[in-house]
Amino acid sequence: DLVRSRGLGDVYKRQVKIRLSRHGRKGAPFYHIVVADSRSPRDGRFIERIGLYDPTRIPARIELDMDKGVQWLNNGAQPTDTVRRILSYKGVLLRRHLLQGVAKGAFDADEMERRFSKWMEEKQAKIDAVAKAVETKRDKAETVRREAEMQVNEARRAAIEEKRKAQQAEAEAAKAAAEASEGEVAKDAE
Repeated sequence: DLVRSRGLGDVYKRQVKIRLSRHGRKGAPFYHIVVADSRSPRDGRFIERIGLYDPTRIPARIELDMDKGVQWLNNGAQPTDTVRRILSYKGVLLRRHLLQGVAKGAFDADEMERRFSKWMEEKQAKIDAVAKAVETKRDKAETVRREAEMQVNEARRAAIEEKRKAQQAEAEAAKAAAEASEGEVAKDAE
């Protein structure tokens, strides 16, 4: 007997995916990490939203409910390739692996938490190092840009000053020529 219900009960009998759902305007995307039926459209109906991914920031902003991610993976949901990388990056796959070790009796929950927190500290240190390197590179580029702008401005000031001096010399020469011609006219008049 096949149960033909239209509710969420039959969702568990289908292929469930953890995937990205695109949002945002053109050229500035951000994604919701959702659990959805594999037959539903990319940005369409979903079962549950478990996180957010914004690739436009450096480093990318990822907010994820780790417990829901582990729960859906344990229930058999299959992540897409990109979501698998995100889950790995945030430690969801490691946490699931460690929880399986606890379930098998390989180690206790305290050991699992210690290993996971150690991994998270190392991961955060790497992320902070990348963010600092990007910020340093950005600051260095800004300094170079400012120095180039100052050189261009100085060259403009020098060109304007030369032009002003040339105009002033030209005006003085014209004034001297006018005085000389007035002097000749006065001599001729005498």
